[in-house]
Amino acid sequence: MTPARPWLLVSDIDDTLTGDPAAMEALGKAMAADRDRLWFAVNSSRPAGSVAETLATVFPPALQPDGVITALGTEIAWQGAPLEGWEQRFHGWPHDRIFATLERLGHRPHAEVYQTPRKVSFAVPPDAQGAARDALADYDCTVIASGSDDFDVIPTAGGKDKAALFLTRYLGLDPDDLIVAGDSGNDLAMFRVTQMGIAVRNARSELLDALVPGTFHHAQAPHAGGVLEGLRHYGALPGKTAD
Repeated sequence: MTPARPWLLVSDIDDTLTGDPAAMEALGKAMAADRDRLWFAVNSSRPAGSVAETLATVFPPALQPDGVITALGTEIAWQGAPLEGWEQRFHGWPHDRIFATLERLGHRPHAEVYQTPRKVSFAVPPDAQGAARDALADYDCTVIASGSDDFDVIPTAGGKDKAALFLTRYLGLDPDDLIVAGDSGNDLAMFRVTQMGIAVRNARSELLDALVPGTFHHAQAPHAGGVLEGLRHYGALPGKTAD
């Protein structure tokens, strides 16, 4: 049985944890010093293979996660193995029809490495996103738009938020024990399922403008330094905060 810990951190990777190697080292050391307090999972829009490479080449040893949520919350692995009971919910999802619909509209798919059986990823300009959403209205899907033209489509049963909550309950914790961290619009859903959200200082306006003031901690530090600041702010790790 997995031993209990009182907190779970679920954090985005790119530009939330990455971007400052020294801050990543400091975060890893702080978490390792109080490992019995905190479970740690990363939550990325990228597929598992791409994330695994980043964890192996960019993350310091002390910052290796217990859990890995990938492909915008459609894949979950815990301590190296797929989490039982998660992927079955996506059986029969019409990936190929959704992909073909966006291609017929003339949009460009992202590279194959960013596509999975449960995530369709295209570049769709903002002025064309309304029509693309309308074309997908009859499918069982959620559209997540972020950045300049990133347009990702996943099953409605998936998502960064739903995956984080599934993992929280798997560990025997409540949503009140969940801390999330992010920097962009595709992290927004995570902030809406907990009262403990960390927006790093370098977070994009697409995330900050969508959040209700006072419902999250906007860190003064960027990248992993902001995540460490937020963990201390919420009391998940000891130490002084910047505020």
